[in-house]
Amino acid sequence: MQIADLAIYLIPLAVIMLFYIGRRKKAEKNSIAQMKEAFAQGLTEPASLHPIIDPVRCLGSGSCIKACPEQALGMIKGKAVLINPTYCIGHGACAAACPQDAITLVFGTEKRGMDIPQVDPTFETNVKGLFIAGELGGMGLIRKSASQGAQAMDSIAKLKGSANDYDAVIVGAGPAGLGAALGAIQHKLRYLIVEQEVSLGGAIFQYPRNKVAMTAPVKLPVIGEMHFKEVSKERLLEFWLDIIEKTSIQINYNERMENVTPTDNGFIVKTSKGEYTTRSVLLAIGRRGTPRKLGVPGEELPKVVYRLIDPEQYRNMHVIVVGGGDSAVEAAMAVATEPGTTVSLCARGDEFGAAFGGAKPKNRDKLKAMIDAGKIKLYLKSAVKSIKPETAVVKFGDEETEIPNDGIIVCAGGTLPTPFLKQIGVMVETKFGTA
Repeated sequence: MQIADLAIYLIPLAVIMLFYIGRRKKAEKNSIAQMKEAFAQGLTEPASLHPIIDPVRCLGSGSCIKACPEQALGMIKGKAVLINPTYCIGHGACAAACPQDAITLVFGTEKRGMDIPQVDPTFETNVKGLFIAGELGGMGLIRKSASQGAQAMDSIAKLKGSANDYDAVIVGAGPAGLGAALGAIQHKLRYLIVEQEVSLGGAIFQYPRNKVAMTAPVKLPVIGEMHFKEVSKERLLEFWLDIIEKTSIQINYNERMENVTPTDNGFIVKTSKGEYTTRSVLLAIGRRGTPRKLGVPGEELPKVVYRLIDPEQYRNMHVIVVGGGDSAVEAAMAVATEPGTTVSLCARGDEFGAAFGGAKPKNRDKLKAMIDAGKIKLYLKSAVKSIKPETAVVKFGDEETEIPNDGIIVCAGGTLPTPFLKQIGVMVETKFGTA
C-alpha cells in the first residue's frame, strides 16, 4: 500500500483523534474550574448519599458523568471526580452507570458525620418488626423514598401473626409512607397511617410552590409508573391527592406518634390520640423531626412559623426568613414575589457561597439576582436575637439592628429523631464517608 493510500485512512483518523483530545481537554479544564470555584466558596460537603470514585478501577469512560442530571461529576486527568459536591442529591445514577463498579455510594464525609439507622436489605432494623424507609434511612429522593416504602411493605407482608389491631402502623404520610400504603393495599394488609401535620406530610409537601422534586419516574404498587422527570410541588401534590382518592388511602391527620413499645407479638404505638397494637411499625418520618427553634425571647409569638405554607398570606408585610438551605432560599424568594412584601434573609455564613452552600445552584443564582435587584435584603453572619410583636432584633457581625417585622419563617432544619430511635433499641451508626 502506497503512502498516499495510507494517508486517505490516517488523515481522517488523526482529525477525529485531535477533535476528541481537544474536547476532552476542554471538558477537563471546565471541570477543574468548577471544582476550584466550589472549594473556594466552601461548597465541599454533600448533603446526603454521594459517590466516592476509585481512581484505580475508573477507566474514564464518562458514563457516570452522562448519567448524572445534577452535573455533580467531571473528568480530571482521565478519571471521574466529584467536582460539585453540593450538587449531588444521592440518586445513585452514577454508580448504576459505571461499567467498572468503580463508584461506591457513601453517607457523610471525613469532616461531617451522618447518623444512619441500621437496616437490612428488607428495610428492617435490628428491632424485629420495626422498619425504616425514606429520608430517615438516608434516602431523601422522592422517587426512591416511595419505592422504599413499598418494598418495606413487601417484607412486612411476609411476617407471621395477626393478633393485633393492625398488620402495620405507618408513621408519616410523606412519599415513603404513601408508597407503603399502596404496598399495604396491594397485599391486602390492615394498616394505619398517622401523620402529625394537618395535611400531607413529608419534606416535599412543606416546600414553597413550584419546588422541582423529581429526577426520574418511579413504579408504584396498584398505580403503576409515575411518569415524572421534573415536576412542581403543586403537580406532585395533586398526583398524590388523586391517588389517595382513587385508592381510598386512610390517613389519621394531626395525630403525632409519641412512643413505640415492643410486645410479645408486635408493638403498641402510642399517639397523641390513642394507642394501637400492630404486628409491625414502619417509620417514614423523615430526618427533620421537630423543627429546630431559634431559642430567643418572643419566639412563642404566633407570627413565628417553621415552614412556608402560602406566600400570599405575607402580602404587604415585613418578613424575615432564617436559614441557608433550599427551604429558606425558596421561602424568601416566594414571599419576595408577592406584592408589597419586604423580605430579609438571615444566614450564618460570612460570605454568600458558604452561607448558601446547601442550596441548589439554580436557587443560589436566582437568589443572587433577586438580592442584586433589591427584592431581598441579605444579612450575612447574622442571627435573630429577639422578637417583638411589630419588630425583631437582628445581629449581623458586631452590630444589632431592630427592624419592622410582621412575620418570621424559620427554616433551620430539625432536631433529628436519633434519641427516639436509640430509646426504642434501634442501632444508629454515624457514617463518616462510608457505605
